[in-house]
Amino acid sequence: MTQPNENPIQQLLIVDLEATCWDDRPQSVEVMEVIEFGLALATLEGEVLASHSQLVRPTINPDLSDFCCQLTGIDPEQVAVAPGFAEATALLDDWLRGFEYQAWASWGQYDFNQIRVEQGRHGCAPTFFAKPHINLKALWQEKTGKKRRSGLGSALQSLGLEFEGRQHRGEDDARNIARLLPNLDL
Repeated sequence: MTQPNENPIQQLLIVDLEATCWDDRPQSVEVMEVIEFGLALATLEGEVLASHSQLVRPTINPDLSDFCCQLTGIDPEQVAVAPGFAEATALLDDWLRGFEYQAWASWGQYDFNQIRVEQGRHGCAPTFFAKPHINLKALWQEKTGKKRRSGLGSALQSLGLEFEGRQHRGEDDARNIARLLPNLDL
């Protein structure tokens, strides 16, 4: 029997996308394309149970900008041989098979919005997209009262934590987001 104040979420799938980007033109989910799904399956205590990176070949702008390569550390050759969005989501679904999680989360609303646009483009989305989404950045801002300086790096710093891995790599970002879970009162 469930207690009235018992949280139904035991494990959370954290998703962090990397996408095509430029430093010399406007960017929006309509023109950007996913180039990496970073996933971390974590407990609410911040323990990462498993993590995964899935690269994706962009089709609208298949050539990554120098800015994007420098930011993410993903090189053009890696995405050139990566599966397209539909095949990549099928591979994600295969990887996630057997894992249990009640919701998925991201740092901000961008990841949800980008997947929704990609779903419209490709007619598919990873199965986790059908589960409830939690905007962890919004929860952080609500809890701390900080609207400014609420990026992932700033949130970690405010807790005395250093970023582990490479910033702007999906799997590393997702694993670092998981480290904030114990402070979010989910």
